[in-house]
Amino acid sequence: MTADMSNDIHSSNSTIGAAPDAGLEASIASATRALLDHRQPDGHWVFELEADGTIPSEYVLLRHHLGEPVDGVLEAKIANYLRRTQGAHGGWALVHDGEFDMSASVKAYFALKMIGEGVDAPHMVRAREAIRARGGAVNSNVFTRFTLAMFGVLTWKAVPVLPVEIMLLPMWSPFHLNKISYWARTTMVPLMVLAALKPRARNRKGVGIDELFLQDPRSIGMTAKAPHQSWSWFVLFRALDGVLRVVEPLFPNRLRQRAIDAALAFTEERLNGEDGMGAIYPPMANIVMMYDALGKGPDFPPRAVTRRGLDKLLVVGDEEAYCQPCVSPVWDTTLTCHAMLEAGGEANLTAAKQGLDWLVPKQVLDVKGDWAVKRPEVRPGGWAFQYNNAHYPDLDDTAVVVMSMDRMKRETGTLAYDAAIARGREWIEGMQSRDGGWAAFDVDNLEYYLNNIPFSDHGALLDPPTEDVTGRCISMLAQLGETAASNKQVAAAVEYLRRTQLAEGSWYGRWGMNYIYGTWSVLCALNAAGVSHQDPMVRKAIDWLVSIQNEDGGWGEDATTYRLDYRGLQPAPSTASQTAWALLGLMAVGEAENPVIARGVEYLIATQSEKGLWDEQRYTATGFPRVFYLRYHGYPKFFPLWALARYRNLRNTNSRVVGVGM
Repeated sequence: MTADMSNDIHSSNSTIGAAPDAGLEASIASATRALLDHRQPDGHWVFELEADGTIPSEYVLLRHHLGEPVDGVLEAKIANYLRRTQGAHGGWALVHDGEFDMSASVKAYFALKMIGEGVDAPHMVRAREAIRARGGAVNSNVFTRFTLAMFGVLTWKAVPVLPVEIMLLPMWSPFHLNKISYWARTTMVPLMVLAALKPRARNRKGVGIDELFLQDPRSIGMTAKAPHQSWSWFVLFRALDGVLRVVEPLFPNRLRQRAIDAALAFTEERLNGEDGMGAIYPPMANIVMMYDALGKGPDFPPRAVTRRGLDKLLVVGDEEAYCQPCVSPVWDTTLTCHAMLEAGGEANLTAAKQGLDWLVPKQVLDVKGDWAVKRPEVRPGGWAFQYNNAHYPDLDDTAVVVMSMDRMKRETGTLAYDAAIARGREWIEGMQSRDGGWAAFDVDNLEYYLNNIPFSDHGALLDPPTEDVTGRCISMLAQLGETAASNKQVAAAVEYLRRTQLAEGSWYGRWGMNYIYGTWSVLCALNAAGVSHQDPMVRKAIDWLVSIQNEDGGWGEDATTYRLDYRGLQPAPSTASQTAWALLGLMAVGEAENPVIARGVEYLIATQSEKGLWDEQRYTATGFPRVFYLRYHGYPKFFPLWALARYRNLRNTNSRVVGVGM
């Protein structure tokens, strides 16, 4: 920070004091009390993680696929959830108040019909008309088509060929499991077995959805080219799909059995108890169906334990129920600890310490997961997102955990986390990709041509480096003492961020929605790494964030900013979590006295509920852009507190400098 800038800040206390002290302190105190009330008995935090209606619908269809006894009470609650989340357009969206989505709508309609909703009920008529008006269920995505093929609605010619013999391909082949993302890998392995066996869902009610099609569904062939796919690659892979359809039935039985055995070995090494392979819903559901197709009964241990894990993802209330795609205890706990450390005070520090103590044994120190294929020399040392997922720790969680532990060390002088910090740092240093960035789970996962295969109509087959995760890893290294001037890895990562900044000044946010999230992540990193607040890329980002503040003082952004033809942020309603990100990003680069900060703080105080937290129906996080979004119920609980406490703390210092990575 320059002397002139420092003097300007110190002469503007009337601006930074715009939010009344008493109201600010009361807001912080109320939020911290409410967060403490959400602690689990052992000291960690975990909040609901909600997606769209797809996962609850799939859960219903899975039970009927397996022919399980009907749980009328549970199904009625899931039906209540699906009816409530039906959009004004008649279908179902991927986010709150979002646009119609064909696949989500087809699955929700199918699930409701399976539950017993009458096809002439008004909500079913509206859904059916909305689907048919948009060309019908033929426009469903690949994953939906696999479900419909197993229920006999479509034939198997409507889905891509997924030969299980892929399990036997060498690493040098154009397609290999280790060339795709962890979520694609774990989902595809059991799905390839299902594609080989082509099981038929039991569907004891005999429910079908032919009425959602404008043609005979059994006449439907392959999917059309997805918008993200290039014609040249698509035509090549479609031709290959055609060849495979001819030759796959000719594969020797012995070869097929070897491949199925390889898929089972892959799966059983990663079953992960009731937390499930990959600790996410899709592969877990596919595994249960895979064992069923192989003739393994409900009591077969790998099937039974995975099936129990799916029920652990349910959120069952008095009136409604839904199924989470996964759970987020490590992420929720470490971010809440950051907010508590920012809020300060003995009770909050004690709570944060209990949370961090809970995190210590969650560090993966003894399993070299799939990431080690490309980094065999690197020792494990990361944290996973979920309770247990040792084969798939992620860099984002690891960086944020290390920073929270380091902050506790700064606050208390404790040495209790030194070993965990050192191993986490070592793992992240070893996981940098060759372009200078960091991805979420893998290294150098840059085979972009694979997003053109017919299976990848979702465009999310890969896990390449992204700006938000790269920012977090820089933040961690910088908080531990490294800078762009002193450390080649940090310097390379900062250059990656220079290359990826958009002309408007923002950065893409892969895991949070979207450019506000990415820009917050990067600004925190640049500040921590010692990049001048007067650097042109920093000034451009500041100007952009200031320019998109809403009239109510908050910030908002919705899922439409992930569209392929993005041309600038469109107005969206303010949310507490996105407002907090914008405030934290701006304060990180010396803008604490900018009037927009006071307005943002006032927005947060004004929208805080009587319970001390913030109500946020809108989705502010991302599973897969344009395909799958997330509503973290914890985001409007800990991020606004963090921003408010940061604002207060900066007001109470002379330097106005954020001295930590986030």
